[in-house]
Amino acid sequence: MNNGAEVLLVLALGLVLANLPFLNERLFVLGPRRSPKHLGWRLLELVLGCGLCIGLGFALEGNIGQRHPQGWAFYAAMGSLFLTFAFPGFVWRYLRRRRPAAGAADEA
Repeated sequence: MNNGAEVLLVLALGLVLANLPFLNERLFVLGPRRSPKHLGWRLLELVLGCGLCIGLGFALEGNIGQRHPQGWAFYAAMGSLFLTFAFPGFVWRYLRRRRPAAGAADEA
């Protein structure tokens, strides 16, 4: 796998992992169903997904050659990128307008 494909793999995985907590009601995708799943669980899943994405990036970098040490700026930029990737899922879960049920307007 060349460097460009590895970068795209990490970015695509980051996009999927960032939106996954907002698109399902299960804990860590495979766990028990929580309905509704609280924002705290979603944020924990988001942080763990970011860590998994960083770990995959480190593994791919180590596979290419010597891994470079990273400072705080790298982690701040990666966290910001991950939060940016999570924005569509957050909007879909919390900010979209939900239409009332068909019979709900008649009952009021």
